[in-house]
Amino acid sequence: MKFVDQVKIEVRAGDGGRGCVSFRREKFIPKGGPDGGDGGDGGHVYFVVDDALSTLLDYRYMRHYKAGNGGHGLGKNMHGKNGESLELKVPPGTLVYDDETGEQIADLTECGEPLLLLRGGQGGRGNARFATSTNRAPRHAQPGIPGESRVLRLELKLLADVGLVGLPNAGKSTLISAISAARPKIADYPFTTLVPNLGVVRYGSFKTMVVADIPGLIAGASEGHGLGTRFLRHVERTDLFLHLVDLSMMQDGDPFDNFMLINRELSSYDESLAKKLQLVILTKIDIPEVREQAEELRQHFESLGYPTFMISAVTGEGLKELVHAVGDELDRQRENEGDEQAPTSGTLDD
Repeated sequence: MKFVDQVKIEVRAGDGGRGCVSFRREKFIPKGGPDGGDGGDGGHVYFVVDDALSTLLDYRYMRHYKAGNGGHGLGKNMHGKNGESLELKVPPGTLVYDDETGEQIADLTECGEPLLLLRGGQGGRGNARFATSTNRAPRHAQPGIPGESRVLRLELKLLADVGLVGLPNAGKSTLISAISAARPKIADYPFTTLVPNLGVVRYGSFKTMVVADIPGLIAGASEGHGLGTRFLRHVERTDLFLHLVDLSMMQDGDPFDNFMLINRELSSYDESLAKKLQLVILTKIDIPEVREQAEELRQHFESLGYPTFMISAVTGEGLKELVHAVGDELDRQRENEGDEQAPTSGTLDD
């Protein structure tokens, strides 16, 4: 699969170069003294967020990374060359963990300044640095200090505004293909979608939102059944869910029971997921049998407090209203976040 969201790599900063033991020997200059130069510093290791990337695929086939070593010091007080630093590019939403301790080192979500992860070793001092009034001809220099090294686990959590959840074949891939330029594989069998798909959806005036199509969940997904927890992490960062409910004969069981099943799996994986706003989407209403029961089920969901929409991704019915409603809700959430972060001002009462 071209989508890779978890890898383990070994990263090492450059070692410092050793100092030089050298003495100045030139004609007509007796007792020239020590002139050994310092070693160069080893290169650092940085992480850089690149929004052109969407997977950790490159790190699956190459597991070892090392910055350049510092050059050794030379005679005539010449300083060794500093090692070349290494920049590792990762997609937005990458979490960096120390694989040995499990400690989270970084959460890389936005493009910006490179993050310094490992420092290169310092170069050793040459013998010219050790000359004193009582030791005018030192014959020793320092070795370079080794660079830092770590075994890292990189884990990708997609950055999306909206997550599509539901049973396999509920119509998630068809919906994202209808409202965005994403072209996921669509077929009439379970688990057609094996990897998350991202689509950019336009709404309002020059506004966009990112929608993530998550592979279908089944009973026991939070315990590893089906595709298990492999992709549940990708809905953790979303602001709201579109919960697709299929009323056609392709789904076994009662539609409302299926809806509650998915919510139980989300809650079992992470209780905070069950608290996110959910818009219920009744799909495939272009089928006459589905349309007949959709209105009654819509009223039931809305009586429980779930905003509910009826759509057909095939004919386009209801899609425009759905996109605008989702966009309006995202705008409200962003405004509320802005109000919470804005500093308050006023006067103190006497």
